[in-house]
Amino acid sequence: MSERNKGEDVWLKLNRIPKYIWVTLGITLLTILLHAIGISEDLVNVGLIYLFPVLISAVYWGMGPAIYAASLSVVAFDFFFVPPYLSFTVEDLRYIFSFVVYLAVAVLTASLAGRLRQQLEVVKQREATTNSLYALSRQMTAVTDLHTLLGNIARQVSMTLGASAALYLPNVQGELQVTSSSKDSDSTAWGGGEAEVAIARWVYKHGEIAGRGSSSLRESAGLYVPLRTEDQIHGVLAVNLESSDLQEQREELRLLEACGGLAASAIARVKLAEEARLAQVTAESERIRTALLDSVSHELRTPLTAIIGSATGLLENDSLFTPEDRKELTGNIRDGALRMNRLVTNLLGMVKLESGMLQLRRKWCDVGDMIGIVLTQVQQFIQHRHIRVELPDQPPFVSGDEVLLEQVLVNVISNAIKYSPEDSEIVIMVKVDEPHGRMTIAVADSGVGIPEEDRERVFEKFYRSESSRHVTGTGLGLAICRGIVEVHGGTITAEPNPGGGTRVCICLPTEEPEASFPYVGQGEEE
Repeated sequence: MSERNKGEDVWLKLNRIPKYIWVTLGITLLTILLHAIGISEDLVNVGLIYLFPVLISAVYWGMGPAIYAASLSVVAFDFFFVPPYLSFTVEDLRYIFSFVVYLAVAVLTASLAGRLRQQLEVVKQREATTNSLYALSRQMTAVTDLHTLLGNIARQVSMTLGASAALYLPNVQGELQVTSSSKDSDSTAWGGGEAEVAIARWVYKHGEIAGRGSSSLRESAGLYVPLRTEDQIHGVLAVNLESSDLQEQREELRLLEACGGLAASAIARVKLAEEARLAQVTAESERIRTALLDSVSHELRTPLTAIIGSATGLLENDSLFTPEDRKELTGNIRDGALRMNRLVTNLLGMVKLESGMLQLRRKWCDVGDMIGIVLTQVQQFIQHRHIRVELPDQPPFVSGDEVLLEQVLVNVISNAIKYSPEDSEIVIMVKVDEPHGRMTIAVADSGVGIPEEDRERVFEKFYRSESSRHVTGTGLGLAICRGIVEVHGGTITAEPNPGGGTRVCICLPTEEPEASFPYVGQGEEE
């Protein structure tokens, strides 16, 4: 037995002395009380009253003090109440038989009371264990971050067992190290010493419980359990135990095993969730990459083919073409170049938005002038649509980046042209809500409309509604519009047009907001 265990045993025995002192004092006071109230002549009642110290000792302090109380009661009963008084001798030898029976009854009663007390303690301990495991499992269920989860486990186990706890998990190189530990009141974290780490590595390697209360390395101050699931050991949970009572150590071992099982399941769950998230991100990245390649290749091939064909015809067969033919071929080259320019502009805009490189050049913009500039840009591919603009009586102004807002309007009006039939009308309507400091630019077309389930998703990158598959596009335009509008502090939504088709509403603040996004003022250098 180690010196530490010997010292603990001596301390445990010393702790029991006050219990015997209290028993002695109690029986002494009871003897004085019996004489004081004058029932010392009634030996039957006196014998029954002396059973109380025995029962109380059994209930509160266990068998040892109870047997001591029974023996002391017999001695006091004989010395003070059985004739001849103040002597251990008896006039009638039948009293000796009575003492033996009393002592047997007292010991048996104390034994039963002690068992009831032990059962009560076991029930209380199991209730506390169940509550602790329930609290631990509840905390684990709601946590998805591994670092937070380990911290909660260490704190909960430490609170449950009233001792310092530490969790060991392997690092990237596969070497076990302290990942989380409970802090003591004096801010000294247990578990980081060389001896503790060495024992934890042994437990992790062999997958066996070690430390105090177990069959391996029982001289250690801590108890170490592997965090094991069906097919893997995730780490080690350790607790610095102070108890030297064997029964108490067994209870703590069972509780720590249960906590270790819960912790292992929670760690495995978080790891699987992280792997699933990474797999989902990878799949989403692959889907976006495929969509980008498909869209860009198709969008680039069509104008490139038109440009190459028109340019080749002009170079090789210029003498065969009339001035009208050359004008048409030149127009095809210009339209193809503009289409490619819009595609490249959208791609660069999306990259800037996602990388945070986009800078706003805010100034007060006349919305009427912006709409006029945008209509000039889309005039070349308007193709027999009629565009009507409704402006308020007072010139509407908005604080924002004029170039970016024009890009938003170009994308929205271009979509309205693409998805509406020829000879239909497109209405651009501007409304100012002065009390709320908002302005809405609505672009309404008479096209096929957007199904309700797609009205939010059309603002996602590369998303194409099934109803619009027949129209060329990359699915980037509205996503860029939402990004630009949101950095201006506004919103953009798609809703059904009461007259049929779709109405896209761009809502912007008319008051200059505080800068929540990188921007430079008009006239400042980047």
